[in-house]
Amino acid sequence: MKRWLWIVVLAVVAAGGLWLASKRNAPPESPFARAHRETLVSMLTTNGKTEPVEWSPVHAEREGRVLRVVVERGQTVAAGSVLAELDNNDAQSELAAAQARFEQATVELANLRRGGRAAEIAEIEGQLKRFQVEREPAKREVASLERLVTNQAATRFELDAAKDKLAQLDTQIAAQQARRAALVGQGDIPVAEARVRDAQAAVQLAQRRKEQSVIRTPRGGVVYDLAVKSGAWLGAGDLVAKVGDTSKLRITVYIDEPDLGRIRKGLPVEITWQAEPRGAWKGVVDDVPTQVIALGTRQVGEVVTLADNPNHDLPPGANIDALIRTQVVENAITIPKAALRREGGELGVFVLQADKLTWKKVTVGVSSETKAEVQNGVSDGDSVALPSEKPLAAGMTVTPVYP
Repeated sequence: MKRWLWIVVLAVVAAGGLWLASKRNAPPESPFARAHRETLVSMLTTNGKTEPVEWSPVHAEREGRVLRVVVERGQTVAAGSVLAELDNNDAQSELAAAQARFEQATVELANLRRGGRAAEIAEIEGQLKRFQVEREPAKREVASLERLVTNQAATRFELDAAKDKLAQLDTQIAAQQARRAALVGQGDIPVAEARVRDAQAAVQLAQRRKEQSVIRTPRGGVVYDLAVKSGAWLGAGDLVAKVGDTSKLRITVYIDEPDLGRIRKGLPVEITWQAEPRGAWKGVVDDVPTQVIALGTRQVGEVVTLADNPNHDLPPGANIDALIRTQVVENAITIPKAALRREGGELGVFVLQADKLTWKKVTVGVSSETKAEVQNGVSDGDSVALPSEKPLAAGMTVTPVYP
């Protein structure tokens, strides 16, 4: 019995040794994938930023401190709606002063058109009437004394005194008449009219400055950018808000320079936003770039795409991801892009023939994120080597492992 037991043990040990020997001498394992025919969609992944197709910036027309902001970001407003108000105490004071100057200039012009100020005219008219009343008896006295002097009933001295008094009254009357005529000079009315126009312009300017304290939107839409807060100081021309129609968005995507040749107008685009992973927006390429610019360490072209946003759930200013479908190839022979290698400056793959590796030069057509179309060198069903921990070489015997 013991003898048979030893025979069994020795047999097991011998079989294990043979298995280890065969394992030690077996070709190394290497991962492979099979080429096959399928419809290959070439996709280009990039990033971009959104903005409305139609929008208007709202700027402050005058400087001042923000008294209050009456809207919120994302609020829908109508054309002419108030967005914010500035402190207008200085504008109100300026308007009151301008109105006072206008009223004063208007009264002065009216006085000149009437011939002068009412009080001055009344004073002159009163003096004229008094002198004219006094002149009549003085004139009669001179005539009476002239008859008496002729009849030697009065002296020449009395006649001369009466004449002097009459002449003095005539002089005073003439002086008052000249004074009244001098109340309005030849150019006084045009000058006064100019002062009225200047004062009126100052009122309009002050009124405009007061109106500029209320900042309104020129168009209706969504307030998608609000750049001010209550208490902040605004300079003339500073941005207050951006208002636009967010139902359709212009999305600028950045295409790396080597991929620009794949872009043309009308290509479909799928837009995703990390903040809303449940949604996707459809768009099309609307304009291709005419220049290449630097974007950080990248050289890119800015490609304009248009996307519908009927629910307004993709906000302007969002940083998005874009997937552009650049080409579709039916019945293409595809392999994993990871199988492509460069050997001696040539692009190719290692193809398994029997159990040995054969180097095949290939030409690549359309590619997706993970697969590439091979136009020659590989047939449908061929096994191509994937990256391996061990270096591979043509003629090498391997044991294929398929995922």
